[in-house]
Amino acid sequence: MDFQENFLHAVWKYQYFDKTKLQTTKGKSLEIKKIGFHNFHEGPDFLESHIKIGNMDYFGHVEIHKKASEWLAHDHDKDDRYNSVILHVVFEEDRPIMHQDGSIIPTLELKGKILLEVLRNFERLNASKDDILCSSRIMEIPTIIRFSMLEKSLVERLEAKSSTISQILKSTGNNWEETAYRWLFHCFGFKTNADPMLKLSESIPLKILKKQSDRILSLEALLFGQAGLLDYPPEDEFTFFLKNEYDFYQKKYKLKSMVQFQEWKMMGVRPQNFPYQRISQLAGVLSQNPNLFSSILNYPNNFDQVMPIFQIERSDYWQNHYRLGVPSPRKMQKNMSKETLDLLLINFVTPLWYSYGKYIQDNSWKEKCLDLLQEIKYENNFIIRKFLRQGWHAVNAFDSQGMIGLYQDYCRNKKCLECKIGQNLLKPERN
Repeated sequence: MDFQENFLHAVWKYQYFDKTKLQTTKGKSLEIKKIGFHNFHEGPDFLESHIKIGNMDYFGHVEIHKKASEWLAHDHDKDDRYNSVILHVVFEEDRPIMHQDGSIIPTLELKGKILLEVLRNFERLNASKDDILCSSRIMEIPTIIRFSMLEKSLVERLEAKSSTISQILKSTGNNWEETAYRWLFHCFGFKTNADPMLKLSESIPLKILKKQSDRILSLEALLFGQAGLLDYPPEDEFTFFLKNEYDFYQKKYKLKSMVQFQEWKMMGVRPQNFPYQRISQLAGVLSQNPNLFSSILNYPNNFDQVMPIFQIERSDYWQNHYRLGVPSPRKMQKNMSKETLDLLLINFVTPLWYSYGKYIQDNSWKEKCLDLLQEIKYENNFIIRKFLRQGWHAVNAFDSQGMIGLYQDYCRNKKCLECKIGQNLLKPERN
């Protein structure tokens, strides 16, 4: 049977082995009083355990390996943190293991003791050829467990985005307005152009753009110029005007561009997602909301109140051009689509609220994020359709964001044993 160490972690954590007349490999009676807390960081695998060996009670940590010799392969014999290990749990003891002081570490060998039904469930799960290993059985899982895993994946997704926002906040000297502005640009890149969008925001401080907030064409000139998008396009009257405007402001504010034209990705990108379209929309948002972060904080209650921040209209030029100097064969949308607005609420507003709540240590902001996501329509992408084909329907963005996190962080990486759904499929009928 082929398995990784995390399988043994699950076996120990949920005690999926025969515990009658347990003994160490040296023949001493063994009783598990407390399995300990699963440690997902560096150090022993389970902390603060309580084990009775013979007539003695031991309090310390438990380390788990497939083979006992992995203790040496992982250099635990040179790490002081492992001196407090009171029990070495292995599938096979291929050699005795000792503490740094030379004393033998008590060992429990699980070979032949793991419950047969658990082994069969594990093999059945791993035998699947689908990229979601549990896809054929996922609807067997109780709704409450599936919902709990969606919420866990969603919160982990918010935490990851919050970490990025925290890095931006640190780089701005804890300036939330500047941070919100840079995060907005990052989100407007919609993955394909997220990096150059963030670099664009870093190249021109928000305070400069605020001075031009009542002149949207000046905002466009500054942003297109800093983006390197005024260097090569075919010239028309509008482009010529933007170039002159940018030249003036570049000299006035001594601006240096950090983005090269070649950094923008347009191959395979829909015209409405071209950087020209997104930057013109950003100019509209900044023109209407010069104090962007304050605007978002002032409308924390529901979906309808947040939406107007992004409901902007652009000039007629952008209805007839998908990029500077190049007429569009069909008319472009004057304002952002409902799908784009929903994505901004999901990817821009909720992570910003979540991060701010963490910053001020107010957990109510987390609840507002979850409430808002339940008001937004679910996303329709290849990940959501994978779950839909198995009969698991997303009801709203709370569900779809949870599904995206579940697939990207667990299913795709085959981390079934760290997933509540996989753990539920592993357990025997009765334990």
